[in-house]
Amino acid sequence: MSPLLAACGCFLLYFLGYRFYANHLARRVFRLDPDRVTPAHTLHDGIDYVPTQRSVLFGHHYASITGLAPMLGPAVAVIWGWLPAMLWVVFGAILVGCVHDFSALVVSMRAQGQSIGKVAESVIGRRAKFLFLALIFFGVALAMGVFVFVISVLFQAGADFDPASIASAKTSFPSAVLPSGSLMVMAMVMGFLLYKKNFALLPLTVVGFVLMLVAVWLGTKYPLLGMSQESWPSRTSWTWILLAYAGLASVLPVWSLLQARDFLNSLLLYLGLAMTYGGFFLLGPTFAAPAINPHPAGAPPLFPFVFIVIACGAASGFHSLVASGTTAKQIDKETDARFVAYGGMIGESLLGLLAVLACTAGFEDAASWGNAYADWATIQASLAAKLGAFIHGCTRFIGALGIEHDLAAGFIAAVVVSFALTTLDSATRLLRFNVSEIGASLRIRALQNRFLATGIAVGAICWFAFYEIDGKSAGLALWTLFGTINQMLAGLALLVATLYLRQRGRNAWFTGVPMVFMLGSTFTALVTNLKSFYDKGQTLLLIVGAALLFVGVSIVLSGIMAFARGEKHEDDVITFSSK
Repeated sequence: MSPLLAACGCFLLYFLGYRFYANHLARRVFRLDPDRVTPAHTLHDGIDYVPTQRSVLFGHHYASITGLAPMLGPAVAVIWGWLPAMLWVVFGAILVGCVHDFSALVVSMRAQGQSIGKVAESVIGRRAKFLFLALIFFGVALAMGVFVFVISVLFQAGADFDPASIASAKTSFPSAVLPSGSLMVMAMVMGFLLYKKNFALLPLTVVGFVLMLVAVWLGTKYPLLGMSQESWPSRTSWTWILLAYAGLASVLPVWSLLQARDFLNSLLLYLGLAMTYGGFFLLGPTFAAPAINPHPAGAPPLFPFVFIVIACGAASGFHSLVASGTTAKQIDKETDARFVAYGGMIGESLLGLLAVLACTAGFEDAASWGNAYADWATIQASLAAKLGAFIHGCTRFIGALGIEHDLAAGFIAAVVVSFALTTLDSATRLLRFNVSEIGASLRIRALQNRFLATGIAVGAICWFAFYEIDGKSAGLALWTLFGTINQMLAGLALLVATLYLRQRGRNAWFTGVPMVFMLGSTFTALVTNLKSFYDKGQTLLLIVGAALLFVGVSIVLSGIMAFARGEKHEDDVITFSSK
C-alpha cells in the first residue's frame, strides 16, 4: 500500500472518532455540563488552580503529554513492520487512548481536581489509593530519569556532531539548546504580560512564535553559541542543569512558566506537523520497511509487545496523571474536556503516526532500513539513536519543501527536545503532587510543602538518571519495565473510570472494554518478561517486575470487590471521606 493512501485513511478515522465517538462520550456517557462550576474556579489559588482559556490549556495539555515517547515508541515498534504499528497508533488512540485521557480528566474534574490515585480511594478503596500512588511515583520518576539522560545526550556535542553538517548527526543536537533556553525566557515574559498586565493573547502569541522561529534559526547557525566542542558542557553537566530546571518549574505558579511555555511549544509542533506532513505528501515516498515482520531477530513476540512498546501515541497511563494532575485544575468549563483531552490525544497520535512514517517511509531504501533495524539488540542499544532515525526521516520529508537539510534537522531536533522538556517539567510537578498526597494520607504535613515535595521528586529523578547498575544508569537498566508500568497505569485508570460510571448507572462498556484489553495485554507482557528475566538471571528486573505485578493484581482485585459491592451514587461529583 502507498504511504500516502494509508495516511489519508488514518486522517479520516481521526476525524470520525472526534466528530462522533467523542461527542457521544461527552453528551451521553459522562454528560458534561457547561454550567457546572469546575475546581479551577472553586479552588482558585493562583498557583495550581487557575481557570484557563481552552486554547491555552489545550497547548499546555498537549505539550505535557507529548514528550519523547510518541516518537520513541513507534521508532522501535516498526521493527515488526509498519502495519501493526500504524493500526495500533490509530485505532488504539481513537478507541483506547482518547477515551482514557478524556475519562481521567472528567473524573478528576469532578473530584476537586485530585489525581487519579486519589480518585481511586473514592471509587475503589483506601488500599488501592496507596498502591496507585506508589506505582505512579516509581513509574514517573523512572521515566523522567531516562528523559533527563536522553536529553542530556542530545544536548552534548558528541563525536558524531559536526557544526558544518548538523543533519549528519545521529545522537548529538546541541543546536536545540538555544531555542530551548530562549523558549523558557519568552514563556516567563509572556505569562507575566498575559496574567499580570492583561495583554491580549493574540499579539503575544504572534511575537513569541516569531521569536521562537528566529531562535531555531540562530541555533542552527551558532549551535555551540561560540564555544568550542571541548568547552561545551558535558552530558553530566547538562543533567544537573535539567534537574535544576525541573525543580524550578515545579514550584513556580503554573501561569508563570508552564502554561505559556507549553502553549508556545504546541505552536512549534503544529508547524512541525504541518511542514513534515506537507513534505511527506509532496515527496510521495514508498515504504522501505515490510508491512509485517513477525519474527525479528531477538525480538519478543509481536503480541502483546507492540501494545507495550507503543504507549504514547496510542494509549499511555502517564496521560491520566497529566489530565488529573495539572489539566483538571485549570479547565474553565466541563465541556472543554472533549477538545482538550480527546482532541489532545488525537494530536499526539498524529505525531505517533508521523513517527511510524518517518521510520519506515523516511528511509531512502530497504537496505538502509534493514541496517538500522537489523535485530532487537541493535535498536535497544541507543534510545537517542532511534530519535535520530525519527529526525532523519522528518528531515527528508521537510527537505521536499525546498528547505535546507541542516535547518530542517535543527528545527525537528528543537521540536523533539522542547517536548521532552515540557514533559519533564510537568512530570516533576506531578511527582510533587504525588508526594503531597502521600503526605496528606500519612498526615505528614511537611511532605505537603511544595518545596520539600519538589526536592523529593527531583531527588528520585536524579537517582534514576545518575545511579548506575551494571554500568548503565538505573533508569536505562530498568527501562525494560517502563512500558508495562505505563500501560498498567492506563488500564488501572480505565478501571477507575469504569467503576465511576457503573456507580452512577451509566454505560460503562466504553471504558470497560478498553480496560480489559489494556490490563490483559499488560499482564501477559509482564509475565512473559518475568520468565525472560528469570531465564537470563536478571535478578533486579525480576524482583521489580514481580513487585509491579503484585501491585497491579492487588488493585484489580480491589476493583472487583468494589464492583461486587454494587455501590450507587446519584451525584456526579466525587466526595472523599474525612477519615
